[in-house]
Amino acid sequence: KKCPGPPESSRLAFFLENALAREARIWKVPVFQNLTLKGTDISPSCYKKAVLWIAEISSQFQFYPETFALATSIFNRLLASVKAQLKYLQCIAISCLVLAAKTNEEDEVIPSVKMLAVRSGCKRSPAEILRMERIILDKLHWDLYTATPMDFLNIFHVMVMSNWPHLLHELPQMNPSRHVAFLTKQLQHCMACHQLLQFKGSTLALVIITLELERLTPDWFPVITDLLKKAQVNSTEFIHCKELVDQELMCLQPSNAVYIFYPIGQAIQGQPKARPPHRDPSAAKNSHPRRLRAAVSQPVLAPFTPTAAQIPDDTMETDERWGGFRHQDRMDEGASGGRVNTGGSCPWLGAGEGGSPCPPLQPPERD
Repeated sequence: KKCPGPPESSRLAFFLENALAREARIWKVPVFQNLTLKGTDISPSCYKKAVLWIAEISSQFQFYPETFALATSIFNRLLASVKAQLKYLQCIAISCLVLAAKTNEEDEVIPSVKMLAVRSGCKRSPAEILRMERIILDKLHWDLYTATPMDFLNIFHVMVMSNWPHLLHELPQMNPSRHVAFLTKQLQHCMACHQLLQFKGSTLALVIITLELERLTPDWFPVITDLLKKAQVNSTEFIHCKELVDQELMCLQPSNAVYIFYPIGQAIQGQPKARPPHRDPSAAKNSHPRRLRAAVSQPVLAPFTPTAAQIPDDTMETDERWGGFRHQDRMDEGASGGRVNTGGSCPWLGAGEGGSPCPPLQPPERD
């Protein structure tokens, strides 16, 4: 007769302890100063665009939410380690996703680098992406895995559902899987906010859980007090993070939709006709039948179109300022005709791109 395993609470406490230890050892994030990433020309809007783009590509290939979280973690750690330039942000982002997929996904699901570059709309060649992978691995000392906010969200959610399973009883058509998928969408949205970079993933995930518990039950305080002790989260940081997350999640609140009717055959002036989404016929063949994914839809974003800058074939010389990117700078003038983007503007966020022909809606006047 086999001996029974440890209680569920003991196993969860063990997972949480290990995750906190990994986070304490590796956690590192970039710092924004004077409206740009410190020492670079990357603005907060460009950073957010890059993270949401990673989320969109991850969703497109049906990667696990943990893969997006790991890619964002690698992305942040690299930007905190080197002074990267805006023109390389796209290549860095897609390379981080490739590394995260190789770490988390099954071989049957991982696309080739060429397919990933083509279907994502990336303007980089497979050779450039692979060379950027080597730079990232070198800068992070081949130590990619750390506890991500998604890891903590999963652990905290299981802890809450194990001890308080009645919380979802009053929500129609809601089960733990759908609930954690809903929270995952909130977490991914917050991970793209540069103001929340200052908080560890454990703090951010616990705040997401807290705000949800406040909505579900009036008896949320004892639950969160217990999790705060177990997670060893500083109360001052927790309160500050909670205020920022609460403001950030206001953007996800459903708004009143306004529908405008146009007769059949009449194109909307200034807007191209909508095209059905492209579906790869081989996607069904390559999908793994046993994979259960919490698919979180992300807004479809235009691919990056920064100033072209080829990554040279030779081994890149490193220096203290640009941390492995100095040789790309020498190639930039030849590749882009001497045009270099400066001042932190985001070239793929052009004025009017994706804009609506309708005037902005105003809130109704109150009597």
